Amino acid sequence: MMRGLAVLARSGLWFGGALILLSAVLIGIDVFLRKVFVVSIGGADELAGYALAIGTVWALGATLLDRGHIRIDSLYMLLPAPIRIVLDFVGLILLVGFFALVFWHGLGVFEQSWVSHSRSQSALETPLVIPQAIWLIGLAMFLLVGAALFVAALGRVVRGDRAGVAGLIGTRSAAEDVAEEVRAAERRR
Repeated sequence: MMRGLAVLARSGLWFGGALILLSAVLIGIDVFLRKVFVVSIGGADELAGYALAIGTVWALGATLLDRGHIRIDSLYMLLPAPIRIVLDFVGLILLVGFFALVFWHGLGVFEQSWVSHSRSQSALETPLVIPQAIWLIGLAMFLLVGAALFVAALGRVVRGDRAGVAGLIGTRSAAEDVAEEVRAAERRR
């Protein structure tokens, strides 16, 4: 199950990255047209805003699986393993819980947009349910990944696999970061 979610999350990461890249290209073209021909692509900033919001949430799941979310670990590494595991679970619960609240409130905004047929206040007049739905799907994917990660980590706790828990939800160590960079450099050769 985790492999399937990892593939889904990695696909979401690529989708989000492609959206952000396309928005950067669109803004570059718009800036060029404004400077050279004194014309503008109407709505480029609006589309870029949607791309940034959607791209960000679609990347959250892959970042969670890669243990790439930022945590302050100054004291963390000095604590005994059982306390670190508890803190890892607390951190995961708080992160996923926060985004569950964002998702819940986002559903309310989506529902209001749907009922009132809301459109953006730009020349594009984008029906807001379209970017909101894509954004909510990305958030739902993140919540699914977070819940599955919690269950998998809990299973490892029950089996007594502390190293496995740390590998799933713990803070990445400097040694792990260095090893990852070395592997990436070797793949580029």
